[in-house]
Amino acid sequence: IMYVCHSQCECSRQKILVPLNGLLNIVVFYGSQTGTGEEFANRLSKDAQRYGMKGMAADPEEYDMCELSRLAEIDNSLAIFCMATYGEGDPTDNAQDFYDWLQESDGELNGVNYTVFALGNKTYEHYNAMGAYVDKRLEELGAKRVFDLGMGDDDGNLEEDFVTWREQFWPAMCEHFGVEASGEDSSIRQYELKEHNDINMNKVYTGEFGCLKSFETQKPPFDAKNPFLAPVIVNRKLNKAGNRHLMHLERDVTLSIYESGDHVAVYPTNDTAIVNKLGQILGVDLDTVISLNNLDEESNKKHPFPCPTTYRTALTHYLDIIHPPRTNVLYELAQYATDPKDQENMRKMASSAPEGKALYQSFVLEDNRNILAILEDLPSLRPPIDHLCELMPRLQARYYSIASSSKVHPNSIHICAVLVEYTTKTGRLTKGVATTWLKNKLVADNGHKSTVPMYIRKSQFRLPFKASNPVIMVGPGTGIAPFMGFIQERGWLKEQGKEVGETVLYFGCRHKNEDYLYQEDLEEAEKTGVITKLNVAFSRDQEQKVYVQHLLRTNKEDLWRQIHTDNAHIYICGDARNMARDVQTAFYEIAEELGGMTRTQATDYIKKLMTKGRYSQDVWS
Repeated sequence: IMYVCHSQCECSRQKILVPLNGLLNIVVFYGSQTGTGEEFANRLSKDAQRYGMKGMAADPEEYDMCELSRLAEIDNSLAIFCMATYGEGDPTDNAQDFYDWLQESDGELNGVNYTVFALGNKTYEHYNAMGAYVDKRLEELGAKRVFDLGMGDDDGNLEEDFVTWREQFWPAMCEHFGVEASGEDSSIRQYELKEHNDINMNKVYTGEFGCLKSFETQKPPFDAKNPFLAPVIVNRKLNKAGNRHLMHLERDVTLSIYESGDHVAVYPTNDTAIVNKLGQILGVDLDTVISLNNLDEESNKKHPFPCPTTYRTALTHYLDIIHPPRTNVLYELAQYATDPKDQENMRKMASSAPEGKALYQSFVLEDNRNILAILEDLPSLRPPIDHLCELMPRLQARYYSIASSSKVHPNSIHICAVLVEYTTKTGRLTKGVATTWLKNKLVADNGHKSTVPMYIRKSQFRLPFKASNPVIMVGPGTGIAPFMGFIQERGWLKEQGKEVGETVLYFGCRHKNEDYLYQEDLEEAEKTGVITKLNVAFSRDQEQKVYVQHLLRTNKEDLWRQIHTDNAHIYICGDARNMARDVQTAFYEIAEELGGMTRTQATDYIKKLMTKGRYSQDVWS
């Protein structure tokens, strides 16, 4: 009854509507920006088979959600929504149309059974806003909630939250539908392996995300399903000293357009050495051309990643082999461990028993073991590589705040990033996938231009419409990125003869002589009057640590005038867990002291600024 969009390739926008027959009981819709919501949806749809039901994971972007009401016509049907919240309480890109439909719909969903699992992060202002909205709105439209809203917190242990919710959800569903679990311990394969021994290599995917050869044709519109290759034109180290590596990259985006405050999504590749080690440890020829084909012919997801391709391409471009695997992967792979103790421990880690949770927390999460480390430390575990590839989540794009203005640099975007590198408790050196890959992107590599697959993601992080409004920017470390674009744009506006309000920056770093990013540019901007006041906190240049929030309190009178009298817009960029919270608290205190407010009134005052779009955050955790 639901209508699914089948397409020849992932980047196709052509909609061919095919009715799914009444065998389908469960549709798991996902709103996913970084892949976790999709991963959870796949796990729930796979679970359905264990209960004698037929389930499928579905991208709401590919469906006519007006047909949701027709699920009521199928006996024992259920719509599950795994909905992530992105940014400041926003839907993910693929759930935007669904969100708009929910807001505008006055449709009747009577007889539709549903439940929602929300994915979010408590450090963000709008924790699980999208999941909570979907849960509330579906009920308002007449649908029946058959299980309580699940709340997943990525600042805590999202996997544990999901597993706990899932283990309570399925028994409740069995009771609701009057069914029993069957074959709980058996592994269910979704895809079957086909090896291609004689294939035209022009028909083999080599890292494209959309249509075959899409990187050669480069046809817009460019988005998550159709990125373009941007040549790297600058790659330089930003910091003067210290043991960290901070970098500034510029890329040619003649093919695309952007605005100050937007994000760029970058698709990295995995470390060749790790890919080769996986091939060696599993004893396979990584250059074998394969397809993994869905065993369910009616599914709209024909392959877990673009096929046909090679194991090498899949492990390099398509699969996340660096993050510690989730519990379902351990559960599925346990059957291949020949040591009974290894098998027992892997199954235990996938359970919701306190002992199992503790073992997963210590062995996998705290020790930061990726799939290669697990295979190295459990020598009895040697799964077939095709099953491993089926279970691994997709390698996701990394989002960076753009550090340039399109008014000044219309054909290039700038980003700044810090190389992620640390030693785990097991003594292994772990490197960030994207930052390591970006660091090695030379401007010219053997005479060829280095390129980066990417697309521009529009943001709400925008300068005020009226240039005469003051702006207050707070961005320590690489949180300076969007403000480099803002400063360039305010300078350009001044050159055009526009009246530009005060432009105040609060930047923070560890040491003035080490990691004062863009020092020359910022000091020059202050000298020419583009920046009205440059405030820099050096946290470790003196005995007493000084952070940006301390400087805010020092300048409280000016800040209160700018905010309360002059209609200033406030922008925060950087760490959500500590910095953004501490900065927000500083603004509460300033409103209390200089506005003569109680803490409750001060909190409401700042929240009202957020609602009006005068307090914006571009934060991460």
